Amino acid sequence: MSTRWGMTVPLGGVPLADHAAVFAALTGAGFTDLWSSEVSGTDAFTPLTLAAAWQPRARLGTAIAPVFTRGPALLAQTAAALAEAAPGRFQLGIGASSPVVVGDWNAVDHTRPYERTRDMLRFLRTALAGETVDEQYATFAVRRFRLERAPAVAPQILLAALRPGMLHLAAAEADGVILNWLAASDLPQVLTELTAPPARATGSGGDFDVVARIFVCPTADAEYARTTARRMIAAYLTVPAYAEFHRWLGREDVLEPVWKAWAAGDRRAALAAIPDDLVDDLIVHGEPEQCRDHVLAYAKAGVTVPVMALLPTPELTAGGPQALSALLPRLAP
Repeated sequence: MSTRWGMTVPLGGVPLADHAAVFAALTGAGFTDLWSSEVSGTDAFTPLTLAAAWQPRARLGTAIAPVFTRGPALLAQTAAALAEAAPGRFQLGIGASSPVVVGDWNAVDHTRPYERTRDMLRFLRTALAGETVDEQYATFAVRRFRLERAPAVAPQILLAALRPGMLHLAAAEADGVILNWLAASDLPQVLTELTAPPARATGSGGDFDVVARIFVCPTADAEYARTTARRMIAAYLTVPAYAEFHRWLGREDVLEPVWKAWAAGDRRAALAAIPDDLVDDLIVHGEPEQCRDHVLAYAKAGVTVPVMALLPTPELTAGGPQALSALLPRLAP
């Protein structure tokens, strides 16, 4: 059973400048971990830098920093600075991200994502240990780079992974894996790949963390939750990487009508084709205590760090900060 319990930050609707109170409320409620994401909101590191200063006991992690949108040296410098600010409390999660984020929004070619991720993982392992890197990798070259301020405690490096190839890489060379967009019932299939040869879940020799980002909509209004969830499922599971992931998980028959309608440009039909059962598997919703118990199912299935991603609800919108303060203890373990 997990002894760590995470929340994705920053929370929506709360300015970053006001997050000192949010971080205090989270840790006071029993959340041990604060994890950031990087899509089109804040960058992955600024919220965690604030958390490092405002909550000196909280554990921090990125889920994820894309391997394409920063050069190797800059990503190492950014990670090293946060590791120095929060020694022993920061885990660097990296991943390939998507063609939209990398190509459409950051004007970088999203080519050879597996190789780029592998090469960045190997570069970061060496650079964050304070060693000089002078290496020709398959997807980039680094000449005579050494961190001027290598962290006293190098951060663990976790790898975002969906299907067997990336799962095997995470198990063989990283310190943990980051999972996303899966049901608790999918975990046996996914975790089997982390221990199947040649994957051994060894990383650099320490504990191997299994982090799962879990979308949580804590409301008793099931219609609202499912409407919100359908929009998210349609937006994410039509992305090729996630579509292939769910094919591998065995959901092709369920999702084929969604994919066909989406490809035809019929967004309304795509949303209508998403069944309630799929929504209820992939998006946690219900009363806060029900949500907490659903997230605990991930922990019981093998996730060591369940990380909630809190979605807006009618109750939070109407109640503001007071509603949030009342909610967090009900979601905590």
